[in-house]
Amino acid sequence: MLAPQQSAAFDYAAPWWLPGGNLQTIWPALYGRTGDGPPPQFTRERWTTPDGDFIDLDWLQGTATPPDTLLVLFHGLEGSSRSHYAQAFAQVARRHGIAYVVPHFRGCSGELNHGPRAYHSGDHEEVQWILARLRQRFAGRVLAVGVSLGGNALMRWAGEMGDAAARVCDAAAAVCSPIDLAAGGAAIGRGFNRLVYTTMFLRTMRPKALRKLAQHPGLFDRDALLAARDLYEFDNVFTAPLHGFRDTEDYWARASAKPHLASIRIPALVLNARNDPFVPASSLPGPREVGDRVTLWQPAQGGHVGFPAGRWPTRVDCMPAAVTRWLLSNMR
Repeated sequence: MLAPQQSAAFDYAAPWWLPGGNLQTIWPALYGRTGDGPPPQFTRERWTTPDGDFIDLDWLQGTATPPDTLLVLFHGLEGSSRSHYAQAFAQVARRHGIAYVVPHFRGCSGELNHGPRAYHSGDHEEVQWILARLRQRFAGRVLAVGVSLGGNALMRWAGEMGDAAARVCDAAAAVCSPIDLAAGGAAIGRGFNRLVYTTMFLRTMRPKALRKLAQHPGLFDRDALLAARDLYEFDNVFTAPLHGFRDTEDYWARASAKPHLASIRIPALVLNARNDPFVPASSLPGPREVGDRVTLWQPAQGGHVGFPAGRWPTRVDCMPAAVTRWLLSNMR
């Protein structure tokens, strides 16, 4: 087996008719096939959190034999088990005969959580609690993958835990994660990105925040939230103060995983397309910025959680298949 830093790279090239990071991001999310066979079916389980709130976990149905491996997926900003990448990872897990679960960050399962908080990019305490509880009930190996925001939180957790991460997780992967949150925030806040992606995210984030304010009157400034036109302003009013950060700059600096990659002690994969509209290539880490258990895959193409492949209308399970193979090959 190759050591993580020497693992073969993800050899990916986009279809010729999908040039550029934006097309490679948008097309797969709208039209890409998630895999062969029937759509994944899930069973929902609710956990009470240590602070008296709740999270919902969706477990993949249909594993024929008792699996010896569990794949845990931490979704991205405003994602869920219904996201195209979560569905594609479910298809891949089913093909491998491994268990699969999607824990939803607070407020992302379709029901607003109860507490005066939501979720954020550096929520490593929540990741630790989820993985530790899964380890307690699952006798086999536990693998974790985080997508976008979920990947930053997962790598932030792995770096924070150091050697102790191995107690609950055998290998981890981050996919298209903005591990430098300031660079990612600046990129998504300008030009086409601001017009399309920021508008898309705020379309669901703002109403959820207002419902949170109705639950907890006085939690934040309603007028300031309504005036927010990008994620920087939204995080300054809502995300940062609700989760113990001074402001957006403090949140993005302290929650970013990039400064912690050198402290990771479990096998870890960090995959970023260099044409990702959300994550500037100039912000990606080099080999000298990560620990020797960390593998960097940085293909030239792929967009943001896109990686379309195959015949029209393309499929989106190429990347999940490659990431899952890496996890299975590199687990402790």
